[in-house]
Amino acid sequence: MMDTTLFLTRLVAIFYLMFMLALFAVAAYVVFLVIKALRKYINTKDVREQKEMTKKSLGELLKENRIRCKMTQEFVAESLGVSRQAVSKWENGTTDPSTSNLMAIAKLYGISADELLRNVSDHLSQETDSKDAKGDD
Repeated sequence: MMDTTLFLTRLVAIFYLMFMLALFAVAAYVVFLVIKALRKYINTKDVREQKEMTKKSLGELLKENRIRCKMTQEFVAESLGVSRQAVSKWENGTTDPSTSNLMAIAKLYGISADELLRNVSDHLSQETDSKDAKGDD
């Protein structure tokens, strides 16, 4: 009876150690994945900044063209079949319009989609140049 109890006690201790080792391995792996994700996030800072500038500039250009055409957000929304909040989000840079909506917006504003996107890229390159000039000072 004593040998059986000792054997079972040792067996439980071994399983407990294996469980704790597995738990430690899982925790270490989770820490590894978090560090990997953070490093990837940190390394994409330039891409995120550039994307943010593009969103802002596209939104600014959409708003400028809407105002130039003397249209309200409500009118643009009704013409495109979207909500006024969607138009507001596009102009604030929170979201981007779909390709089909972008084409419809350009047509509504009386410009080509190519011209609108070219203006976005011109606006983006001007911001990048001015940012580089500030960094050189």
